[in-house]
Amino acid sequence: MKQEYFERKGNALYCEGVGLREAAEKFGTPLFIYSAAHIKERYRNFEEALKGYPHHICYAVKACSNIHILELFAHEGSGFDIVSGGELQRVKEAGGDTKKCVYAGVGKSAEEIESAVKAEILYFGVESVPELERINAIAAKLGRVARIALRVNPDVDAHTHDYITTGKSENKFGLTADKAEEILKGFSEKYKNLKAVGLQVHIGSQITETKPYKTAVLKAAEFVLKLRSQGTELKYFDIGGGLAIVYKDEDPATPAELVKEVLPIISELGMTFVCEMGRYMVGNAAMLVTKVEYVKENPDKTFVIVDAAMNDLIRPALYEAYHEIAAVEDKAETFVCDVVGPVCESADFFRKDMTLPKVGEGDLLAVCSAGAYGFTMSSNYNSRNRAAEVLVEGDEMTLIRRRETYEDQLNCEKTCR
Repeated sequence: MKQEYFERKGNALYCEGVGLREAAEKFGTPLFIYSAAHIKERYRNFEEALKGYPHHICYAVKACSNIHILELFAHEGSGFDIVSGGELQRVKEAGGDTKKCVYAGVGKSAEEIESAVKAEILYFGVESVPELERINAIAAKLGRVARIALRVNPDVDAHTHDYITTGKSENKFGLTADKAEEILKGFSEKYKNLKAVGLQVHIGSQITETKPYKTAVLKAAEFVLKLRSQGTELKYFDIGGGLAIVYKDEDPATPAELVKEVLPIISELGMTFVCEMGRYMVGNAAMLVTKVEYVKENPDKTFVIVDAAMNDLIRPALYEAYHEIAAVEDKAETFVCDVVGPVCESADFFRKDMTLPKVGEGDLLAVCSAGAYGFTMSSNYNSRNRAAEVLVEGDEMTLIRRRETYEDQLNCEKTCR
């Protein structure tokens, strides 16, 4: 177990000063339980690494979007990386500064663009010419000038899972350097309601080493110099996000190591450093607590069937992702089993052929490293209610999302009768 603010006291598992059993008994299962101390520490690690240099740290809302979590970041002074109108609304609700928002995504709707222009976001990360034209037209209609940064695809392999690689030439994201250069020639004449302020690269997620970042930044820096020779000056250099966490046995780079590699290149250009970290901030900030419903023994397999499922945490089914699983109350005797959920899919599993303390009905398990792309990717598949979420600060726990009810699920349909 590699989560700093989760530890055993005796044989029981705690989040900071709160026992996971106590939280589960109060709020039920499945239950996401988050450590506020972890989130604050991770954000401050980046602030310390960038101390004294102009920068914007924009938390990637998609990783974990609960408004109480966003409030923590807002209080730390964070900006936000958003990819939808809904995420912008969440930032507003959490008291975040919309002028520190950067807006990514290949398919921004007209309505989403309009709300973001009105919110005076820092800039749109633009990924196509049609998008550029749409933002310009909407800004003109509103009598505004919108800021944009061109997302350039550096064709760099991030050495991560294919589904979370975003910087290679065959990916749907970004523009080629040639296309970006073409766009910026005569930019102010063509796009009278836009101001080009930055360049963005984003090569993927769960990146363990600094080399791919440095390669991408060096390529982008060459492009910045070329643009300068043509009279185009940009203020922001956005390296994207993607810094890895430990799920199993990874040895990811730290913020200090990443900054040491790329900041000298960016500072030589005199540009403001921007990053959009999500998983690094919250991935190891949470566990998903689940209750054992049955232990089923087949001739060749033992199945531990729990009340959490792929609709609560889809990463194992979607990416074959590894999540450590721990018994909330440890036991000496062990067995080999598959930990599976109740959903009617063979992909509904958390781990296969793992050695686990010999648990039984009513015992609790904790699926580790569940803070990033856990609740935010959850669904109502099989008409299951989505889980509750709890935030722990010291020995205090706060319910930050109540468990859904069947009535919640049905409301949007019942109102159409």
